[in-house]
Amino acid sequence: MREETQRGFYYDELEEDVRYVHRPGRTMTEADDVLFTSATMNPQALHLDAAWAATQPFGKPLVNSMLTLATLVGLSVAHLTRGTIVANLGFSDIRFPAPMFHGDTLYGETVMTGRRLSSSRPGQGIVTLEHTGRNQDDAVVAVATRSVLMWTKDGHADLGREGS
Repeated sequence: MREETQRGFYYDELEEDVRYVHRPGRTMTEADDVLFTSATMNPQALHLDAAWAATQPFGKPLVNSMLTLATLVGLSVAHLTRGTIVANLGFSDIRFPAPMFHGDTLYGETVMTGRRLSSSRPGQGIVTLEHTGRNQDDAVVAVATRSVLMWTKDGHADLGREGS
């Protein structure tokens, strides 16, 4: 019997003009938000003080945007990069066009917008991914461009790491 190990795509398997839709989504709870905000030493009252947040323009606490970003990227990992990424190289063009509130569900999708083989790291390539997060009402709540270093299929196999 053949055995398959779940993994992400290799550099060579990602395709342009494909929207990779990541499911299931993640409902963001008040507990998630308070824990993340506290763990990251962010004292912003918009995430921690419901009475004060009620006096602000949105009228209620907002989910920490860094939690939204981290979860958006996390939603893509099992689908795209699990076991095939070497490193995150950077993020750019991060924006949050609409807020996330406690109880909202975040859904993710990713489009590969470019790639090139690494000139200094044989068997690896640099991929640019555009992640988009939408809430349960299909409103875009986060967009981020991420650059990653990934294994090529042959480069990873050469190291005896196939399927990891």
